[in-house]
Amino acid sequence: MNGLMAVLKSLGAARLGAMGAVALGLVAFFAFMIMRFNEVQMAPLYNQLSFEDSSSIVSALEAQQVPYEMRNEGATILVPADRVLRLRMSLAEEGLPLGGSVGYEIFDKTDALGTTSFVQNVNHLRALEGELARTIRAIGRVEAARVHLVLPTRQLFRREAEVPTASIVLRTRGTLEPSQIRAIQHLVASAVEGLDPSRISIVDEAGRLLAAGGDANAESMFASSMQERTEQYQDRLEAKIEEIVSSIVGPGRARARVSATLDFNRVTETRDLFDPEGQVVRSTQTREEQSSSSEPQGEMTVGNQVPNGGAGGEDAAGGPREAATTSEETVNYEISKTTRTEVVEAGGVKRLSVAVLIDGYYLPDAQGVPTYSPRDQAELDRIAALVRTAMGYDQSRGDQIEIVNLRFAEGPQLLGSDGGEPGLFEFDRADIMRFAELGVMAVLTLLVLLFAVRPLIKRILSPEVITEHRTISGATVQVDESGNPIAVAQIGPDGNPVMVQIEGPPVPSRIEEAQAQGEAQMVQVRKVGELVVENPGEASIIVRTWLSEAA
Repeated sequence: MNGLMAVLKSLGAARLGAMGAVALGLVAFFAFMIMRFNEVQMAPLYNQLSFEDSSSIVSALEAQQVPYEMRNEGATILVPADRVLRLRMSLAEEGLPLGGSVGYEIFDKTDALGTTSFVQNVNHLRALEGELARTIRAIGRVEAARVHLVLPTRQLFRREAEVPTASIVLRTRGTLEPSQIRAIQHLVASAVEGLDPSRISIVDEAGRLLAAGGDANAESMFASSMQERTEQYQDRLEAKIEEIVSSIVGPGRARARVSATLDFNRVTETRDLFDPEGQVVRSTQTREEQSSSSEPQGEMTVGNQVPNGGAGGEDAAGGPREAATTSEETVNYEISKTTRTEVVEAGGVKRLSVAVLIDGYYLPDAQGVPTYSPRDQAELDRIAALVRTAMGYDQSRGDQIEIVNLRFAEGPQLLGSDGGEPGLFEFDRADIMRFAELGVMAVLTLLVLLFAVRPLIKRILSPEVITEHRTISGATVQVDESGNPIAVAQIGPDGNPVMVQIEGPPVPSRIEEAQAQGEAQMVQVRKVGELVVENPGEASIIVRTWLSEAA
């Protein structure tokens, strides 16, 4: 402790103060760094909030004592990242956020006894519009929605009733597909009694008409449905062809485009077919008739008058006799009949045209640089055979297929990956932002150490130089702690005194002169001691003489 106190005293008050300031600054800086790295990571709880929703959510967070931050003028609320899901579930239990619209919860805080029927109808309309807006916002690419319903009241003594209509305003991320627009129309139409999808108008935030409400909209919807079915069929066939070709040439090394002509005519055909070979007896009818006649003897008949007429025409009694027999048979046959009704639905394929573009090989040369080389024709023919099978090629309907091998504009290293799991050195946006933050902190730390800490430490550890001004021969001279002159005051051009550094060999200081004198005196003392040792008698006489003189 004594040694430590001695060292501290030797440093001086100025150096101790500088050391304390440096230590305090370093402690504050590294404390800031530690707090910065250990602070809670904030993540967005909700975005694009209205002021009403922001106020309700902030009140709920303050009630739960959850730290939060507000950005974008209250439209975005940040909370600790590890509590985002739990807080969303908790707020959803309270019905937050409302999305800037009122739903069926409007009936939770009303007094039914003191409410008129008009207010109830208005509240019901507001609640229905709010619930529909919330449901529409759940669709992808839809950020916000507002629904207006017109539900006419049935008038008494009126035969024709007015049909309800609706108008919807959307704020979207990107462009909605035709199928999504029709889905919104049918969604709203199914939720409102008596509303037809053709009576719903949809407009985006830019004022573009996405769906026109009216009778003519049914034809446009049918036309868009036909186009959508064609595009879906083409996309599905393109994906199938690219999948089978990419398994051969590599992922991302093939492009397929399909042009399909579909038949949207619906045909109903009824046929009656009769088979003559398939005869079956249906019914048989047989009829037989017999008749006879005879005359008594003695009567005059024509037969008696004919010579030999009675030879075979008389019986044993000698009288004439006649007999007749008739047989008739009717057979009815049933011929087999086939009745066939065939309905050909719309959407049949009339013609297909397929174009497939395939990249070549990239083989390293002697220097290891990838070099392009085309594929041979035999391989292209085998790929074409696979494509014909995959697309359902039919030459009778005029299908066409073209396989072309050309070099892609981007090399294989620029193509997309196969979509597997991220590798060790594949980072997402959050990782990159974290690394950037660490880099900035490291640069700041290095700058503080180089330009703040290093000069202070160098100043503390360097010897203290004490200067003073003396007047020598009428001139003001600045000297250091050893007494050496280091600067002299001279009159500058402007008439003011200026200290000018003295150049030349250093002048011996007082300490050096005193040391030299001390060494000379020590030499003399040693010589006197040696003389005393060699001549003790004479030395004693000299001492007595000095004592007597002193006395």
